Amino acid sequence: MPVYVYLAAAMVCAGVIVLVASLVGIRVPGQLTRSNLANTTGRGTNLRDVVLARPSNERLMRPAAMRFANAARRITPRGMAETLDRRIHQADLSERWPLDRVLAGKFMLGAVGALLGIVKVASDPSALSVLIFALATFVGFALPDVLIAGRARERQERIVRELPDLLDQVTICVEAGLGFEAALARAARPGTSELANEFARALQDIRLGMPRRVALEKLLERTDVRDLRHFVVAISQAERRGLPIANVLRVQADELREKRRQRAEEHAMKIPVKLVFPLVLCILPALFIVLLGPAAIRIANTSFGG
Repeated sequence: MPVYVYLAAAMVCAGVIVLVASLVGIRVPGQLTRSNLANTTGRGTNLRDVVLARPSNERLMRPAAMRFANAARRITPRGMAETLDRRIHQADLSERWPLDRVLAGKFMLGAVGALLGIVKVASDPSALSVLIFALATFVGFALPDVLIAGRARERQERIVRELPDLLDQVTICVEAGLGFEAALARAARPGTSELANEFARALQDIRLGMPRRVALEKLLERTDVRDLRHFVVAISQAERRGLPIANVLRVQADELREKRRQRAEEHAMKIPVKLVFPLVLCILPALFIVLLGPAAIRIANTSFGG
């Protein structure tokens, strides 16, 4: 095998190692944190010593990751970057995987795919190899978008399933005499579900002085769930027109429960259609072999056995 194939394989392995090291969150050691906190205010601080006191992987990998992120940001259209950032928030990955880290990962994966395509083109120069090169580069660059979009879709489905139950709890609390925010705080305990965490965050924004309407709009941006949007619009209109919140909540809870039942019936009606292809391609051929095989063998022996 030519030498450049081994060299390309080594570069791919090195690129994967650099990618993992640059994207994994760097944790500052506890000893370094305690030493920084122990510094007195009257004592002069040398910036060079502070920088050199950081771990070597943080000093080397983080600037490289930022350069990769800037390069990916330059070749990514602004609308696509904004969509990706919104998807990251909808998937609840903004803390572990911010936009710059995802862009760096896209650039590195695209570079790895391009390198593999170059190896293929160098070993077998043909139109198919060029197509594989382009496809590998595109797949590597677009893979984080697909994974994040799938994660956001799964989270939205969980929120849709959790919304009717949580709304029933809020309705019961409001009818028992609690205010809307107090009932929402009692029903949406942090850590119990995805939707409860989002409502708890919205309530925290309201306590910090944000208007309720703005906090709920930010909640919709973070989730992008149609049923939740209808609920927020209904609450806003009831508050604006002076309607009883309990009645609006009751109607919304009944409507969402009915929608959930209809979705369950829709999924149940799709099952026979989905079973047709495995039945025709996998089950029926084996069934025909089991039922008709012995008869075919007996007919063959009778006809040609002499």
